[in-house]
Amino acid sequence: MTADFASVTAGTGILPVLTVQSAATAAPLAEALAAGGARCAEVTLRTPDAERVLRTMAAHGGLTVGAGTVLTPEQAERAVAAGARFVVSPGFAPDVVEKCRELQVPVVPGVATATELMRALRAGLDTVKLVPAETLGGPAALRALAAPFPGVHFVPTGGITADRMPTYLDVPAVLAVGGSWMAPADHLESGDYAQIRRLTAQAVARSLT
Repeated sequence: MTADFASVTAGTGILPVLTVQSAATAAPLAEALAAGGARCAEVTLRTPDAERVLRTMAAHGGLTVGAGTVLTPEQAERAVAAGARFVVSPGFAPDVVEKCRELQVPVVPGVATATELMRALRAGLDTVKLVPAETLGGPAALRALAAPFPGVHFVPTGGITADRMPTYLDVPAVLAVGGSWMAPADHLESGDYAQIRRLTAQAVARSLT
């Protein structure tokens, strides 16, 4: 599944994490992200319109769109039906992993400890989300956790800013950095898609240096 998820990020090193309140925002948001050079996006299932947002953004065609904050197998199934090409969960849930395997989509569970990471490895996974990355100690903590687990890939998420992103990408085990700074709530509320495009382009450029 790592190879599958690596293809999701298309080598850009970033994963925009989106919490979108209104489905009306979805189409112009997808266009802004794609125009900024993003190749993927995670739509969190935290709002009433999340599935409609996911469906609209997936239909854009310029992004590989996945579902985040997936807590149950039923949510995973609905998300994939809406167009999700990958699934991200805040923690490791064996039934969600099994459902994603059945649906043949990559799944990236969240971990915060070595014990959780070992459970993911036993389930046949080798890509996990470190969350909340900044609260857990940032890149130094990530390096320490990754050291006993060669071959594991991480997608750190949680509290990461544009300025902090390069320090995570310097860790060899990091596949991509997830963050909401490219499409913050205030820009979504005001419809400032030009700024979202600019922030995305900056993040993409910095991830490739």
